[in-house]
Amino acid sequence: MVNLKIKGHIWIETNQGHLIGPGRKKLLEAIRDCGSITLAAKSMKMSYRHAWEMINEMNTISNLPLVEKNTGGINGGGSTLTPEGEKLIAEYNKLNLAFENFKSQENKSI
Repeated sequence: MVNLKIKGHIWIETNQGHLIGPGRKKLLEAIRDCGSITLAAKSMKMSYRHAWEMINEMNTISNLPLVEKNTGGINGGGSTLTPEGEKLIAEYNKLNLAFENFKSQENKSI
């Protein structure tokens, strides 16, 4: 018999489009960790433009902004996650854990 395995990822969408999935969650976490969209994009080997487009889309779709850009000064600008951004990561992690548990249980039964 063929060895079957259930695979998949969780994405959260709204009527306006794709809000968050594995890649966007990773980008939000990188911004939180790096304090900068530029550094976050570099850490993910992605262009700044692509990272900014993803953030802009998430901020537009979300009820409240997820990432705030800080304008430059003596030490430069930077970016931070808003409380809404932190909340979205936590909710995504919760849903993803439930999905991973579901896959694990189902893979035992097939």
